[in-house]
Parts: sequence; structure tokens; C-alpha cells
Amino acid sequence: MNLSQYETKTGGLSVGQTIALVDDDRNILTSVTMALEAEGFNVRTFRDGDSALHGLSVRPADLAILDIKMPRMDGMELMQRLREKSDLPIIFLTSKDDEVDEILGLRMGADDYVKKPFSQRLLLERIQALLRRHDRRGTVGEDVDVDPPIICGDLILDTSRHLCEWRGEPVNLTVTEFLIVKVLAARPGLVKNRDQLMDAAYGEHIYVDDRTIDSHIKRLRKKFKVIDMDFDHIETLYGIGYRYRED
Repeated sequence: MNLSQYETKTGGLSVGQTIALVDDDRNILTSVTMALEAEGFNVRTFRDGDSALHGLSVRPADLAILDIKMPRMDGMELMQRLREKSDLPIIFLTSKDDEVDEILGLRMGADDYVKKPFSQRLLLERIQALLRRHDRRGTVGEDVDVDPPIICGDLILDTSRHLCEWRGEPVNLTVTEFLIVKVLAARPGLVKNRDQLMDAAYGEHIYVDDRTIDSHIKRLRKKFKVIDMDFDHIETLYGIGYRYRED
């Protein structure tokens, strides 16, 4: 089954979206570009973070795939610079045995990661999953079903605008972070285990380990604490999961 058939069965997105691929390995640029273009994506390639930052500032993409270790500007610095201006969905390519890269990348705001060497099928499925999650946000004025805003005490989540506010101040969340907060705040007081949070944020067909969810939770708390140092509404129940504390 090719990816187009996979999309049809799972309600995937239409082709024609633009993927930015940033890696200093020519073989990866060539092989991944061919695989993505065969599925109908437009691909823009960059061999270092500096050129990618300039290129994406001029012509934004729908999703970026970043190698962590690159010359001139590494993937983590590039992501930080991109995040200053947009919530562009980002997938990191990490070294096979470098768990530090994975943890740091997620804590800094990446939406997902894939370990090298990787199968092109796995990467394609991760791309589609992330694009679907990003697309679910909807756009005001579109003829689509849009979830009503979630108002839970001082928290406001508006899916149609990908807007999160705490006490009237905007909180800039990635796609994954937004979905985690949404599933917790939709049922305050109800405990969600890590598997449930994985399914909500990544979909049932994508596996990530427990540490990935824990890293997202830590980064979420940090972002809310920038606005409110006393923020403590995302609670950990050790050995069970997480819940959003009722006011």
C-alpha cells in the first residue's frame, strides 16, 4: 500500500504541501527528497542551518525535517530561531545512539524525532501524522467542524486559532504541546496515563516512549511558568499519569 492509499484509508491530507529538509548528508537529501516527491510533496533542501533559516524566512514550509548535527548552525539552534516566528511543525533526525539529542530536542520544542538510520516508510508516516495533527487546528472561516474553545479557569484553548492563553497572556505551544494540554484540560481532574496522552498527541499508529511525553510535560510547565511562576495546574501522579487540576 503506498502512502496515497494510506491517506485515503486514514483521512490523510492532500498532496502538494512543502517539506523543508535540512541535512548536511547529500545521500539523505537525495533519497528522502525522491521518496517525498514520489508521494506528491514539494521538497526544499538545505545543507546547513544558516541557509535554511534564511530560505524559510523568505518562503515558509508546511513542515521541517532537521538534522541535529550540522555545520554553521545546528538543528537545535535553527529550531529555536524558527520558533521565534512560527509554530512550524518540526521533526528531528537524531543519531542512532544519542538519547541526549532526542531529550534535548523534545524539551526545546520539537514535535517528533526519527533515529538514523531510518526507513523512509517510517519517516513518511511520521510526517503524515504530524501534518494531520497540525491540520486539525482548523482555520476561522473554513467550512469545517471546529471544536468550541475550552475555558477552564484561567486557561483558554481555541483550537480554531491554535490559541492558548493563561490569565490573558498568550502561551506559544507547538502542535504536540497544544494537543496534550487540550486532552488534559477537556476533563479537569481526570487522570490520563501516558498511553492516552501519546494517542491524543501522536495518534494510535505512532509509538513514542514514556520519556517523550514526560519531556513535553516539562516543557509545557516551563512555558506556563514564564507567565505565572506559581502555575501548578498540570499535576503528576507518579506511576499513573497526569491530570489538569481543577480550580
